[in-house]
Amino acid sequence: MTYWFAGQLYKDDQIKIMVSDPALAYGASVFTTMRIYENSLTHPLTAWDWHCDRIAQSLHFFTWPQPDWQRTTTGCQALLTDYPVLRLTILADGRELITGRHLPLNLEQQQQEGVTAWIAAEPKYQRSLPGHKTSNYLPCWLAMQAAKGHGARDAILIAPTGEWLETSTGNLWGYSNGKWYTPPLNSGLLPGISRARLIKALKNQVISHIPWTGSRVNQFECLAYSNCVVELLPIHTVLSGNIKLNYSSTHEGLTALKQMFYRPSMCEHNC
Repeated sequence: MTYWFAGQLYKDDQIKIMVSDPALAYGASVFTTMRIYENSLTHPLTAWDWHCDRIAQSLHFFTWPQPDWQRTTTGCQALLTDYPVLRLTILADGRELITGRHLPLNLEQQQQEGVTAWIAAEPKYQRSLPGHKTSNYLPCWLAMQAAKGHGARDAILIAPTGEWLETSTGNLWGYSNGKWYTPPLNSGLLPGISRARLIKALKNQVISHIPWTGSRVNQFECLAYSNCVVELLPIHTVLSGNIKLNYSSTHEGLTALKQMFYRPSMCEHNC
């Protein structure tokens, strides 16, 4: 395994870090995961500026120092020819850790056929500090493991009021009567980069201020979730206790939404 840490490239699967480091002791770091298109940080679909902005905003919120952005860019460039997916983590003291991985082997099949999701209704699955992508990711990880135990690919996280929020790895999308819906940020979910870019591209075709209650999700003709790695995955089945909700994975609305990822408006950045 090759990774970059604090200005140096390593070919190892171990990292040297102080046992008292807040990143290890408390998860005191923020991260972003990006898909690298055509081996380029500057490719519009990579959304490098969006990822940097989200990191910078979270660091400002926590009053942590910004990293050496030139050094961080160099580290990403050192890994992107080997890995199509990079995870950029900034520790509370400003040091950067960059790791890479490959795309899921069955991603294309899942994009075409859809996946199953499981409702993670217990309070232990509720995300902490949902507005920021911190390394305290335990609730999401627990939800994902539980979902796999139920034969699902991902988990759908639930608010204390019962609203659907997001999956453990992405933002939700539902289609009804010619409009796309996505849960509102003030319900307590991560402001995903793909979510923000799709809202920008969809313009008046998306409704993002209405909470996803039980009656709302039953009205959807199709369902999907998005993130920067998988782009868009249809959800054909949702498992909720003994109840099974079914959605179309071949709906024409899904095809149109998938195409949004490659429109010029998805590539603009003016944050």
